[in-house]
Amino acid sequence: MFDKTFAAELSTRIGSMVEVATDNNLIDGVLSSVTEELVLVIDVTSGYGQNTKLFISLDAINFIRFPVAA
Repeated sequence: MFDKTFAAELSTRIGSMVEVATDNNLIDGVLSSVTEELVLVIDVTSGYGQNTKLFISLDAINFIRFPVAA
């Protein structure tokens, strides 16, 4: 019902650090792109090597938090 509004708001925050909660995971990373169905988060906390790209369905997201840098 609110998918389009949610996607539109997330689109304004591309490039921000996010914490995405689903039923099974808490994902930290950079919000890279948003469509009407998917969110792409780049996991930058995995250490050395390549960053992990995580595609998350909007329907699977319980909440998103934008942590404040300390």
